Amino acid sequence: MEKNWKNLCFISLLLFFCTRLEAQVQLVKEGKPVARILAENNPIDQRAAQLLQDFVQRITDARLPIVIASSPRTGDIVIGKGNTDGLTEDGFRLVTDKGKLFISSGGDKGSIYGVVTLLEKYFGVSYYAANAYTLSKTSTLTVPQLNCVENPAFRYRQSQNYALHKDPVYKLWFRLEDPQDAFVSGYWVHTFSKLLPVSEYGKSHPEYYSLINGVRRPGSASQLCLTNPDVFEIVAHRVDSIFKANPGVKMISVSQNDGNDTYCTCPSCRALDEQEGGPTGSLIHFINKLAKRFPDKEFSTLAYQYTMQPPKHIKPLPNVNIMLCNIDCRREVPLTDNVSGRKFVEALEGWAQISDNLFVWDYGINFDNYLVPFPNFPVLQKNIQLFKKNHATMHFSQVAGSLGGDFSEMRTYMVSKLMWNPELDADSLMRSFMDGYYGAASPFIYQYEKLLEGALLGSKADLWIYDTPVSHKDGMLNENCRKRYNELFDQAEAAVAGDEELINRVRMARLPLQYSDLEMARIEKKYTVEELRAKLDLFDKRTSYFHVPALNERYNTPQDYCRLYAERYFPGRNKNLAKGADITWINPPAERFRSTAEKALTDEYLAGDSSKEPGWIGWEGDDGIFIMDMKEIKKVSSISCDFIHQVGQWSLFPKRVTYFYSVDSNTYLSFGEHCIAEERNPRTLYHSAKCSVDMPVEARYIKVEIENQKVCPGWHFGAGHPSWFFLDEVTVEGLDTCLVVSDAVYPVLP
Repeated sequence: MEKNWKNLCFISLLLFFCTRLEAQVQLVKEGKPVARILAENNPIDQRAAQLLQDFVQRITDARLPIVIASSPRTGDIVIGKGNTDGLTEDGFRLVTDKGKLFISSGGDKGSIYGVVTLLEKYFGVSYYAANAYTLSKTSTLTVPQLNCVENPAFRYRQSQNYALHKDPVYKLWFRLEDPQDAFVSGYWVHTFSKLLPVSEYGKSHPEYYSLINGVRRPGSASQLCLTNPDVFEIVAHRVDSIFKANPGVKMISVSQNDGNDTYCTCPSCRALDEQEGGPTGSLIHFINKLAKRFPDKEFSTLAYQYTMQPPKHIKPLPNVNIMLCNIDCRREVPLTDNVSGRKFVEALEGWAQISDNLFVWDYGINFDNYLVPFPNFPVLQKNIQLFKKNHATMHFSQVAGSLGGDFSEMRTYMVSKLMWNPELDADSLMRSFMDGYYGAASPFIYQYEKLLEGALLGSKADLWIYDTPVSHKDGMLNENCRKRYNELFDQAEAAVAGDEELINRVRMARLPLQYSDLEMARIEKKYTVEELRAKLDLFDKRTSYFHVPALNERYNTPQDYCRLYAERYFPGRNKNLAKGADITWINPPAERFRSTAEKALTDEYLAGDSSKEPGWIGWEGDDGIFIMDMKEIKKVSSISCDFIHQVGQWSLFPKRVTYFYSVDSNTYLSFGEHCIAEERNPRTLYHSAKCSVDMPVEARYIKVEIENQKVCPGWHFGAGHPSWFFLDEVTVEGLDTCLVVSDAVYPVLP
């Protein structure tokens, strides 16, 4: 009896191990390939097969053969066939059965993502950035018993990173998609101007475009008159032609141009908008008509700025995709926890009640200053979970992963994984990335990031996508904080000093801190020319070495920044005979600038590259006229005003500046006039409106008249609305103080 029982146990154990061994699939044995990759004859499954073949070879030096559409045998990896029950778009199943591995797909790129998961979870390959990955070499590779099923949280997942254009594996590994993967190419967002070009219809049919402040505004940035029946028919005809020219593509964006408050206010549009509680009313009525005409297509439209809130009554049809954007929200805490975020959450929940087809566009970086610390990592997971909870099926996490930007590689790493599975722990993702990407420097960089996060919350300052470093001069970027951050980076560099690749990664991560140090030096004014030159030269050297292309979304370059920094901010550059002058306003600046304007205009300090930085004084839709009293008669040879141009901030150069001078404030003589050509360049620009005379004149009073553009032109995002101009220093020079300053327009970098 006892012997029989022992025999039975032995047989059961043997069957268990045999079954387990049969469930495993050996790919490579002692450096020799012992398996085949079977793949269906289509581009997706073939790419999945090539990806698996490539990495197995990198791991083992053995190359598995790829066979097309053959009958599977023991030891094969079968891509594109198998059980698809329960799989959604991009989902996959990895299952071992009778000595074979099946990688089945729920559609689209599921088989590719199944291969990526196999490589990452079971073969130990970790990917971080462009061509930056780790793996362990082995001569024998076996797939364990598997029954793994994954479906993505969002059917479409988009982010940004320079690696998308440098490394063909990167996009696949992080399961990211481009607009052309889902939308008609070129018709992803802000498409009104493409569907009804102003160059074609603007002159002959101004009634097709927005009525703004009583005037039709045909322009590349103005919107359409959405209740005009001719507009609908032209757009519908064009949409039909676009789909016919792009067979197989089912989704197109029909969406407002960029800009705010440029919607049509004609009687028909206004009546519809009032009925629906806002400008979203006429928009959704228009899009629903298109969706009815083309029921087999999908139409995406923006809920952005003036269309963020849902309509009161009408509901988007099922084939209408709502692309909801939270551009105006602050990022220091989750969207549920501050005033700007809660306004967006209200809109999100409102749309979720009337639509299951939402696309959330979230902003996760400083667009005015890529190279500034932006410690929003603790909010990423909670926000993505919020979007998923409220029926979002598509998500664009716009983290602006530019080369050299603040933790560009880690941002994309984290959001890509959270868009696939929002339940992953964000802090664990951060640690995994840092350990793999920075090596022995990881603990110091992790501590730096956590100190930033704490300093931001402790300061109670907002974190905005258009911040400048100066915004945080008393908070996370104060002098004591920056000293500690630099100490940590010194330790990080020392920890990897013998590894060129790792130390370069650490130095790139340090660029935002170096940039912040330079920006703070402008206002702290504690460094000599030699000290500033050393800091600037190092920043210039490293951004050039790493080929950092831009400091902001307007493509201002680090080289421009370094050149202008030396010209504008080095000590002793800006001597002003009018320093401390009393100012009498004739046409004063906007109300919020008046308390600081008198001092700011003659303090010998030139403000930075954002019109929101202290030092810039703004006039909205009006001319600027004022008189400066220098308190004594001086010999004057030149007068200049410093202006900033930022299209995105509605800050345009004025048309002209005229200067007058007087010794007694009663009789004014003309000193000169400086005209400024219209500028459409999206980059940040400065302009010195300077007039000079051959022989110095005696003057105590200087009168300045600045003619504003008054209204944003049709090409601008704010077409039809008041434009701003921003003025900083008004510099008066004599022969002994005059510096050589060009009248040229320089691109400035944040």
